[in-house]
Amino acid sequence: MADPLTVGMLGYGFMGRAHANALDRLPMFFPDAPETVRHTLVGRDEAALSEAADRLGFEHTATDWRAVVDDVDVLYNLAPNHLHAEPSIAALDAGTAVLCEKPLAATLADAEAMVEAAAAADVPAGCGFNYRFVPAIQYAKRLIDRGDIGDIRQFRGRYLQDWLVDPDAPWTWRMDGETAGSGALGDLGAHTVDLARFLVGDHAGRIERVAGHLQTFTDQRPVYAADGETVAEYRPVTVDDAYTAQAAFESGAVGTFEASRVAAGHKNDHTIEVHGTEGSLRFSLERLNELEVLTGDSRGYETVLVTDESDPYGDNWWPPGHVLGWEHTFVHENYEFFSAVAGDSDFAPSFADGYAVQRVLEAIERADESGEWIDLAGDDAPAGH
Repeated sequence: MADPLTVGMLGYGFMGRAHANALDRLPMFFPDAPETVRHTLVGRDEAALSEAADRLGFEHTATDWRAVVDDVDVLYNLAPNHLHAEPSIAALDAGTAVLCEKPLAATLADAEAMVEAAAAADVPAGCGFNYRFVPAIQYAKRLIDRGDIGDIRQFRGRYLQDWLVDPDAPWTWRMDGETAGSGALGDLGAHTVDLARFLVGDHAGRIERVAGHLQTFTDQRPVYAADGETVAEYRPVTVDDAYTAQAAFESGAVGTFEASRVAAGHKNDHTIEVHGTEGSLRFSLERLNELEVLTGDSRGYETVLVTDESDPYGDNWWPPGHVLGWEHTFVHENYEFFSAVAGDSDFAPSFADGYAVQRVLEAIERADESGEWIDLAGDDAPAGH
């Protein structure tokens, strides 16, 4: 790959800021990271695009991603979910590495096409499950892989937010099934399913079957006029506000997943628990520097502050006890991704990982429709992968 690596970014909102911030931090704290140049920012609104390019540090702008995928080494696909497939596949076909935000796609068919394109490409294709790169999560995996909590018996994951509690909260593309694919299930549940696979997949095996329930509480939401107060129209909500699911792993371990965007009092509460024959682990994203650990003869959980130099990524940051934040997960993710691109090596979570998560999400939707358990037969990857 070229040195420095040129970057194109499709989308410049919430995730655009997160990734641009990560690119700023990389040379400061990860001196061995490949050098990058923020080449082209892609969007539809030329005025807003120009302002965003200045703010996020991009040299050029474009209103058509097709003009960009051949001209950069890496494409960030941060567009709404229904636009994940076409630009990502075109970039991979052009030999451009891709980091695509989660969920991998709005539909399972699109996800399958994406993972097949990635399998045929000679460059890394990553899916943006940034919570894998929380030091405490990496530390938890280290304990699980070492056997500290024994054989895995149960995985519990919940992701609760409250930004849609108010029925007058404005309509966005995330509430449209055509653009988002699903609501809390794909937006939040994708992270939980990925962490289940990441943390216990090597020990509990694949998720073999699921049951699930999806619920929408507010059927339509307002679109506000320019003054921010007058309702211009109401648009239907065609995705779920909350979901719950049960899962059975190949080993016999059990899992429960749930997420809500209407859980009053919860801002970004992603809580993970793993229970084994010799102990348990508990993690909350709202206290992301801590891991609660119960092992051996302990009579209760011990809270471990995962900030030492010997902890994952710890030697790149501050002295012990000087905690990290949510934004640092993207620094770690980008470090690993660009290192893979520069080194022509594999990156995880890959498009295949994103597809495996998508299969579980789609099966939960089918379980809700049928009222029955759904078997996830076969491999996680499409035939021929």
